[in-house]
Amino acid sequence: MVAEKSYEDCYWESEDGLKLHYRDYPANNSKTPIICIPGLTRNARDFAHLGPWLDGGHHIIMVNLRGRGESEYAKDSASYNPKTYVQDIIRLMDSIEMEKAIFFGTSLGGIITMILASMHQDRVAGALLNDIGPEIDQKGLDRIAEYVGQGRSFDTWAHAARDIAAESSEIFPDYSLTEWIRFAKKLYRMNSSGRIKLDYDMKISEPFERKGGGADAMWKAMKSLQDIPTLIVRGALSDLFSAATAEKMLSSLNAGELVTIPRVGHAPTLEEPASLDAIAGLLQRVN
Repeated sequence: MVAEKSYEDCYWESEDGLKLHYRDYPANNSKTPIICIPGLTRNARDFAHLGPWLDGGHHIIMVNLRGRGESEYAKDSASYNPKTYVQDIIRLMDSIEMEKAIFFGTSLGGIITMILASMHQDRVAGALLNDIGPEIDQKGLDRIAEYVGQGRSFDTWAHAARDIAAESSEIFPDYSLTEWIRFAKKLYRMNSSGRIKLDYDMKISEPFERKGGGADAMWKAMKSLQDIPTLIVRGALSDLFSAATAEKMLSSLNAGELVTIPRVGHAPTLEEPASLDAIAGLLQRVN
C-alpha cells in the first residue's frame, strides 16, 4: 500500500446551518479538480486511496454528506435526500470558488452527480458513476433496506469485519479477513467509549426509498451528461445495477465509457486495477 497522502480537514456550512466536513487534497496545477461523493451509508474514507494514487495531480475534495463521518447530523431527517445533497455540494463549490469539477459518485453519490448535472450542467466537467444508474434493481434495494439504519456496535475490528462478511460476502467473494477488517474501518469508527460503531446517522434510513425500477426523471438527469466525458463503472456481481441498464446508459452518451469489474458486487471500491486504469482514461479525456 502507498502511504496515504496528507490532507486538510475542512468544513463548510449548509443552507440550513449544518457544519459539513470534507477532506481537501491540494494540488499546485491548473488541472480540473475532483469532487468525490460516497454512497448512502459511506463516507470520505472510501476514496482515501485516490490521494496518494494521484499524488497532487488534481485538487481532490472528498465530502462527507450531511449525517456521515465528521459532518453534522441533520435536525430534520427529511433533508437526507438527493436534492438537498446537491444544494450542499453547490454551496461547497461556491464557498471555495470552484467553478467546475469532475464528479466521482459511488451509488447514491452517482445519483447526486446525475441530478447535479441536470440542475447545474455548467459545473460538471466529467463524471464517474460507480455502480449506479437511472434504474435500480429491487434485489439490491431490498438488501440495503435490511441493514441501513440498523445500529450495531462491536468490541473489536475483527468482530465488525466478520459481521460485514456474513451479510456481504457475495459483494467481495475473494476477500480475506484482513481485507474485511480494512473494509470495516471505512464504514465504522471507534467512539470515545472504545466501541466500534457505524459512522452515520441512523435516521438516514427514514426517507430511504425502498422501491426499485426506473424513473423518467432520472433518465432525463443522466442525459444531462450526454456530451460530458463520463465513465460508468459496474461490478459484475452487482445486484443493484444491471448490465442492461449500464449498456442502455452507454448508448445514450456521446462521450461515455463502460468498465465492468470482475468478481465484485455493489459497489466496486475503485481500488481495482481495472477501475484505476479507467479513471486514468477519464481524467485524460477531461484534461
